[in-house]
Amino acid sequence: MRINRFFTDLGYCSRREADKLIEGKRVRINDRLAVLGDQVSETDQVFVDGKHLQYSPPKVYIMYHKPIGITCTTERQISGNIIDAVNHPLRIFPIGRLDKDSSGLILLTNDGDIVNRILRAEFEHEKEYIVEVDKSFNQEFLFKMSRGVDIGDHVTLPCTIKSLGLRSFSIILTEGKNRQIRRMCETLGYEVRKLQRIRIMNLLLADMKAGHWKDIPSEKLQELKGNLT
Repeated sequence: MRINRFFTDLGYCSRREADKLIEGKRVRINDRLAVLGDQVSETDQVFVDGKHLQYSPPKVYIMYHKPIGITCTTERQISGNIIDAVNHPLRIFPIGRLDKDSSGLILLTNDGDIVNRILRAEFEHEKEYIVEVDKSFNQEFLFKMSRGVDIGDHVTLPCTIKSLGLRSFSIILTEGKNRQIRRMCETLGYEVRKLQRIRIMNLLLADMKAGHWKDIPSEKLQELKGNLT
């Protein structure tokens, strides 16, 4: 980032005031005097009048409507990775995952503390999905899904499930095994044709368009954090 933006992100002063500090030869980057237009990275050390300024980027919490085909990885060499898709100006990472063939709500942040708290609470918070399968199902299917399914290496926890039509249903999970819903359906003889996550705890996908993201509203963020204590 440009050196004057470093100062504004830090909350130290405005860009114009930062330029004045630089012009006054009061700013150093590592072992040299800064000049207007200099670029700095997270590994650079910035000093004003000999005082080290520790860079701490603002905390970011966003909701993203992940389209089908986007992979929830931070590895930029992988085509279709979520970091390039979101293209946020700050370094962020996804909380949890949503498989490549699925769409819907996923959260991204640069706050490692909230990531740890959410992942530790994985078996406590709700995630809701709308699912369409390849053929009609009956009440027995819904009952077995709700009671828990042996997917080979794990018996899923009881969940809430409701029919939305002959081939579609909503399901609320309180755990997050890899491709869990698809594996549950496959065990019972069904193939998932469409899967969309519409809710994570108190956050709703609502009318967000695929490929779009937005900051989590402050009141929703405070509610989310409160549910993690």
